[in-house]
Amino acid sequence: MKLKLDLYDTYNKGDRIEDTLNGIIREAVEKKSPIIKIIPGRGSGQLKKKVGYVLNSILFRV
Repeated sequence: MKLKLDLYDTYNKGDRIEDTLNGIIREAVEKKSPIIKIIPGRGSGQLKKKVGYVLNSILFRV
């Protein structure tokens, strides 16, 4: 099973990005899903950079 997260709706809500990513990671663990497809939205790539930063910070906390 592959989970999908579209972050286009949370583009201007930077404080919600970390909560959203944490939620999808918890869901993946609960459902034993090895793959999460993250769609960072459209534009200049700023959201993609923020997602990368947040994911790195989550990984280092584990």
